[in-house]
Amino acid sequence: MEAKAYLNYVRISPRKVSIVLDLIRNKPVDYAMAILKHTPKAACEDLQKLLKSAMANAENNHNMDVSKLYIAECSVSQGPILKRIRPRAQGRAYRIDKKTSHITLVLKEKE
Repeated sequence: MEAKAYLNYVRISPRKVSIVLDLIRNKPVDYAMAILKHTPKAACEDLQKLLKSAMANAENNHNMDVSKLYIAECSVSQGPILKRIRPRAQGRAYRIDKKTSHITLVLKEKE
C-alpha cells in the first residue's frame, strides 16, 4: 500500500529541488519533516506542504498509520519553461528561461 502526492508547475528549477529530495529519500516522515524545516533551501517550503499532503492522503484515503510511514520514492522532472526576454546593449536581447518542476512523493508503511 502506498500514498502519493504530486506538485506540478512549481516555479523552481528541478536541479534545486533534487538537492533537497536527496536529503529526505528513504527517511521516516517525521525525520524528513525536521530536515525540511531546518534546511535553508528555496525548495523546502514547497516540499513541506507536499509531504503534509502525502501524509494526509495516507491517513485519510488509505487508512495507514502515520507513525510507520517513510518516503519510499521521491522524484522531480522538468515542467514547461517560461521564456522571457531581457533587453541588452545595442538593441540586443538575451533570453531568460524560468524553469518549472513537477514533483512526486510516494509514502509507504514500514512492516
